[in-house]
Amino acid sequence: MNYKMITNIVGWVMKIEAGFMLLPAIVSLIYKEHNTWIFAICAVFFFSLGMFMTAKKPENTSFYAKEGFVSVGLGWIVLCTVGAVPFVASREIPHPVDAIFEIVSGFTTTGASILPNVEELSKSMLFWRSLSHWLGGMGVLVFFLALIPMAGGQNIHLIRAESTGPDVGKFVPKVRETAMLLYGIYFALSVLQFLFLIAGKMPVFDALCDVFGTAGTGGFGIKADSLAGYSTYIQMVTAVFMLIFGMNFGFFYLIISKNIKGAFAMEEIRWYLGIFAFSALIIALSLICRGADIFISIRDSVFQVSSIMTSTGYATADFDKWPEVARFLLCFIMFTGACTGSTGGGIKVSRFIIWFKQIGKQLSLLVHPRRVKILKMDGKKIEHDTIRIVNGYFAIYFIVFTLSLFLVLLLDNKDLVTTFSAISATFNNIGPGLGGVGPTQNFAHFSDASKLIMTFDMLAGRLEIFPLIILFAPRTWKKNG
Repeated sequence: MNYKMITNIVGWVMKIEAGFMLLPAIVSLIYKEHNTWIFAICAVFFFSLGMFMTAKKPENTSFYAKEGFVSVGLGWIVLCTVGAVPFVASREIPHPVDAIFEIVSGFTTTGASILPNVEELSKSMLFWRSLSHWLGGMGVLVFFLALIPMAGGQNIHLIRAESTGPDVGKFVPKVRETAMLLYGIYFALSVLQFLFLIAGKMPVFDALCDVFGTAGTGGFGIKADSLAGYSTYIQMVTAVFMLIFGMNFGFFYLIISKNIKGAFAMEEIRWYLGIFAFSALIIALSLICRGADIFISIRDSVFQVSSIMTSTGYATADFDKWPEVARFLLCFIMFTGACTGSTGGGIKVSRFIIWFKQIGKQLSLLVHPRRVKILKMDGKKIEHDTIRIVNGYFAIYFIVFTLSLFLVLLLDNKDLVTTFSAISATFNNIGPGLGGVGPTQNFAHFSDASKLIMTFDMLAGRLEIFPLIILFAPRTWKKNG
């Protein structure tokens, strides 16, 4: 284990976060709030600590998969711990467990909140929690690689450990160029959405927070009713961009490369858009059949399916009161999630595609035992290692989900719908759920122990489980482990 390299990387994460803390300090200054010095002092302190950790460049720059997983796991824990300090220091969220829950929800782009009235927060704190979505959406280690060149040629292990999906590769030969390209697309789409929102006469501060939540597919609202109080234009712009940010960024790379045909030939994109269209249509019809206005039904259905499927969590309606078929479909797409290599959460569409292909292959082999059938995706063979990783992910996912559900039921004894959807919403990085954690509710009524379990679930969901499992595995830290 290359401890010096890991320390160096975690130090850089701290410095990058400290730099971004200056932005809410500026917001506090603009709105003449008392938090300016809190953010400024935190920025200086944590930047200095990061400087100390990165002062000596490691002689050994060898960096492999294990170090990648450990660096990402530790980096995210440090990121969230540091990010919670301004909440506690300002006394706006004085309880450390609540502050950790809130900022982990922000960085993991979950959007679940313990705040009964979000509008009581200062502008600078609202900005910081929304900005955490944008930073966590693409990944702080990906941002680090885009800025800082690393020696050793093993940078891909960091991208693979932090990025979403069963198989992450490089768009271009060099890892740093891939990271820069990812953040270039991410930033360009963020700016484009901001311009559309400003065109709809949304206030600048509100538009920035909306963009941060949409781009990171996080969904922290700055108003108690989320986006319900804004115009239909603003809601539809947000819905479209939520859907866009839930797409595989390889799709945009192909578009930029003028390979339009190749972009829309991606199986995952076709499945993703198909699931979205089917779910939105069925939910709209279920609302219309119960007497709801046709236009409002279509608008709310499109918005909520886009929001839940991409794990954003914004709301324009109380979908907990919708018909059972609509609630069932929303629960289903909570688990389906967005695409591989997107900022969205959930299990990911690509994993389900591979899973269904495997089922088809096994059924075929039962009828024709001697048939040799090669699984393909986008015309390419699905490697055995990818299939093994997908199967392992499903197994670990089920174990962590079931154990979390059991523990929270045991600790808090809440109804099954509330507890099940709370674990689903946090583990899949969705935000709101059903019952006691519906779009008009919050997570404040859970015990501290349950909040910590769901905090772990949010981190595990964002990092796709493996980095945290490897980080806490005793064998990882053995000399020959």
